[in-house]
Amino acid sequence: MKFDSLADRVRGRVLLPGDDAFTSSSKPFNDRYADIVPAAVLSVASADDVGTAIKWARENDVPLVARGGGHSYAGTSVNTGLVLDLRALADVHADPDTALVTVGGGTRMRALYEALRPHDITFPLGNSDEVAIGGLTLGGGVAAVSRAFGLTCDALVSTDVVLADGSTVTCSATENPDLFWACRGGGGGNFGVNTSFTFQARPVVDSATCLLLWDWDHAVDVLLVAQEIQRTAPDALSLRIGLTSGGVVSVVGWHLGSADELRALLGPLTATRPFRCDIEDRTYWEAVEYVHHETAGGAFAGRTRTTSVPLPEEAVRTLVTAVGKWPGSGNPDGGGAALFGWGGAINAVGVTETAFPHRDALFLVSLDTSWTSSDGPQVVRDNLAWLTALHEDIAEHTDNASYLNFTDPDLTDWRQAYHGPNLARLAEVKRRYDPDRFFRFSQAV
Repeated sequence: MKFDSLADRVRGRVLLPGDDAFTSSSKPFNDRYADIVPAAVLSVASADDVGTAIKWARENDVPLVARGGGHSYAGTSVNTGLVLDLRALADVHADPDTALVTVGGGTRMRALYEALRPHDITFPLGNSDEVAIGGLTLGGGVAAVSRAFGLTCDALVSTDVVLADGSTVTCSATENPDLFWACRGGGGGNFGVNTSFTFQARPVVDSATCLLLWDWDHAVDVLLVAQEIQRTAPDALSLRIGLTSGGVVSVVGWHLGSADELRALLGPLTATRPFRCDIEDRTYWEAVEYVHHETAGGAFAGRTRTTSVPLPEEAVRTLVTAVGKWPGSGNPDGGGAALFGWGGAINAVGVTETAFPHRDALFLVSLDTSWTSSDGPQVVRDNLAWLTALHEDIAEHTDNASYLNFTDPDLTDWRQAYHGPNLARLAEVKRRYDPDRFFRFSQAV
């Protein structure tokens, strides 16, 4: 068996279908891609294993992808060849004097938060336990505190990358700066396998959080008022405004300030009499737990657009009407739409200063739907058709831009939507560091 020769060259374990831990090391987060099964998984023991595996894969003409948390919306962290499971690359070293934090490329959010908490330092991170640092950073990394602290990739100081020839380089603002630029929002899986990241952290800030819920008949008014609050709010406040197929309207917020300040900012919303209104002071770490994301799992699809201004009433009514007509499935996550507050520190960086191009957006408009493996093919078709129609219906009110970390495999104009004016430079970096396109997938640069 050809994978025996790989096992002889690495310290990590080569797993084949049927082996213990094979499924947990390769199963995609999105069950939409559950039928894609690799020929083998290498659970790497060190960064050296990554370089060895890349050289072996080239010699044996085996396609290779890296997997950190496996959370790719489009299933690109699994293939039918060799999957590199990076989860063992999870060391975290925080220097309390400099607030520099170095983490392994497979480190996941739960472990990273736990490592930072004793030092009371932080940088923008995800809100799902199993999301890994690599994909988050390389796609930009918009966090609940990004309006105040910027993107995950904005905090990046340097990263080690194993290239397509198996060699390792360190890149930073002064060392391989073109690759460093591309690693700040150009997307994971494009240029190499990132085995280590160093970030500049900052002290945590005491916070306040909110959760406000309304019945469906308040939906239009809530979205219009909440957007205006976010537009005029200080960078310390970030809101997520949501519509769910269950008929509930929500506003979830994190404010890097006091609950009294947050109540004042939300005054126009609380005046609309939500049926639930929780606004509380919290430590930073309590706020992390409060905005923690949970899902029922299963299969899903998501589509995004951005807007630099609040959506007008016509667009809001389009969203509300569409979500009210979600076609249904067996997945309790259902379908819906959400507006994530962007702007602030995200927009303080120039469009071409990093590979992340969406530096003028006020909101990310996120649309999603879900189903289960037991739902029939017609249910899946209906859900995807509903999502596509809604994405098209709001096009005239939004920008032709999409968030790379909410990867959309059905997006046709993905080059422009993901990368905008940075596409040509990304393509040049790709030609320099991966000239024969060893790292490739359907939406690779």
